[in-house]
Amino acid sequence: MPLTLLGRSNSLADPTEQLRILGKTSSALPFDLRLDQAGIHPLRATGITVLQINVGKLCNQTCRHCHVDAGPDRTESMSRETAEQCIQALARTDIPTVDITGGAPELNPNFRWLVEQARGLGRHVMDRCNLTVLLLPAQADLAEFLASRRVEIIASLPSYNAGQTDAQRGNGVFDKSIEALRLLNRLGYGQHESGLVLNLVYNPVGAFLPPKQAAIEAQFRKELRSRYGVEFSRLYTITNMPISRFLEFLVESGNYEEYMERLANAFNPAAAAGVMCRYTLSVGWDGRLYDCDFNQMLDLPVDHGAPSHIRDFDATRLHQRHIVTRNHCYGCTAGSGSSCGGTVV
Repeated sequence: MPLTLLGRSNSLADPTEQLRILGKTSSALPFDLRLDQAGIHPLRATGITVLQINVGKLCNQTCRHCHVDAGPDRTESMSRETAEQCIQALARTDIPTVDITGGAPELNPNFRWLVEQARGLGRHVMDRCNLTVLLLPAQADLAEFLASRRVEIIASLPSYNAGQTDAQRGNGVFDKSIEALRLLNRLGYGQHESGLVLNLVYNPVGAFLPPKQAAIEAQFRKELRSRYGVEFSRLYTITNMPISRFLEFLVESGNYEEYMERLANAFNPAAAAGVMCRYTLSVGWDGRLYDCDFNQMLDLPVDHGAPSHIRDFDATRLHQRHIVTRNHCYGCTAGSGSSCGGTVV
């Protein structure tokens, strides 16, 4: 019998309910036991090379696979005070990369300030962009702003086919995404000689593992170039995580157990050893600290004595923290692995 989501008031089961469902996976060993069998439990951080800042859940799109449950109706938004605490913590470290995400992070009123402050500290900045935000009238100069600050853009595009993209991200999103990509290309993004990096992110449309990253990148490059004259730097494949809207889809379609079994059967110890949470620290919109953006959405903050808020940032204690893991972590450790930077191995 398919699992059901209980006690829900909107499209998102609360984190406790999601964890209850993930904990009842009958087709796979608990993830921590699998780590123990591989001799890598508990996972420990290996330092922090990426400070990932989630500035809120407001977005101009409502995507079916979104693990943040972001959308136009969300009000969670990082304040200037919390943004300042992020920069203060960054300034006390040599963390080289700042990864700004959301929602549509550009809709946060402090987004551009964060970019300028991080760049002023000499850090590399990445913007996780849904592309269509670049075409909003209120963001008419956004693409030029990003280019002038040499911000790396990581842009979601689930398919080079309009039908598949629109099915996952909303009607008309594909055409707008192509328009935005052409705009970025005109500014130099995706052009090798410019140094302006434009990476695409591919998520499977459905309850499947992504194909080999190199193969799908070559296919995207050929199709986008020949059909639309679009260029990009790299393509990352990311496994759909069994949380939030995608968990809801799995449960309601009766695919939950099969998908979790597929992830568990593809568990790769080498991918587990290289997961992004070992070198990334995730900051929530309210300043709370997490091992990754996925743990953030399940309300699983850092643990084992590590500071829990960015205002209490302590690099020494956070650099070697124990990583909080649950069954959703199978999503990052299946096959070649999955991270915010694509495959792991």
